[in-house]
Amino acid sequence: MDPMRRKILKGGAAATAIAAAAKGVFAQQAGPAGPAPTFFEKGGVKIRYEDTGGSGFPLLAISGGGLNSSVAGLRTSPFNPLEEFKGEYRVIGADLRNANTGLSTGPLDVDRPWDTHTDDQLALMDHLRIDKFMVVGFCIGGPFIWNLLKRAPNRVVAAVPAQPVGFRPEMPTVLYDGSMAGWGPELVKRRSDITMAMIERYLTRMYRTNPDFVFTVTRDFVKSCQTPVLIMPDDVPAHPFAVAMECAMLAPKAEVSMYPWKEPKERIPLAVRQIHSFLKAHRPV
Repeated sequence: MDPMRRKILKGGAAATAIAAAAKGVFAQQAGPAGPAPTFFEKGGVKIRYEDTGGSGFPLLAISGGGLNSSVAGLRTSPFNPLEEFKGEYRVIGADLRNANTGLSTGPLDVDRPWDTHTDDQLALMDHLRIDKFMVVGFCIGGPFIWNLLKRAPNRVVAAVPAQPVGFRPEMPTVLYDGSMAGWGPELVKRRSDITMAMIERYLTRMYRTNPDFVFTVTRDFVKSCQTPVLIMPDDVPAHPFAVAMECAMLAPKAEVSMYPWKEPKERIPLAVRQIHSFLKAHRPV
């Protein structure tokens, strides 16, 4: 871990990494077209989702891409959970509210940035008449998973945070900068009711107001969490290895994948087999 961080920081590379993150970490993700869009609406929120419709236990899949998280992003992830798990599970994915790459829309609640998305995820499960479910999430899906575990501990049976987002003290604004560059300006172009001043307030609340750890929960919560979690670490600017491993050490029912699990690519099927085994072990009969 320490040599890797030294490489990031050496010779002013931290600034370069932040700039790259602003352009790429939370960049819009495009993927192959899926089925015709399906929507549900609640109040002023309209969420586009995809339901594989299987008879297996429900599995919510959250793509990476930061605030551009969408169903299309699942198809370009290191593995595609919609395809990988549809034979055993009823896999459900959704476009994040106001993702530029998706079709979900709703108000920009500058005071509750994390919780509004958790509201949408739980509302989707309610709409589908699903009580208990499992969840796998990439990148920003990590904080969303911890928030789901906090908000709905009796509903989430098991969870897999893959390459999860976390706070990196030596690059404290990397997530804010990435979203300001890769998400906010495009959203403002599409939505006349949203300004860059609102974007700045929203992202400040999300990433810069008391930033720490996984953003959505405390270390004390993770210590007390009794939900099984399989943590799959990464180590790029937005996905700190140290935070992922701290979660694995703190959570009493945590497991951890091999690392690295994405490189070389030949390792990915082995990592996916571990997810299958983990989900099967904790799936209700």
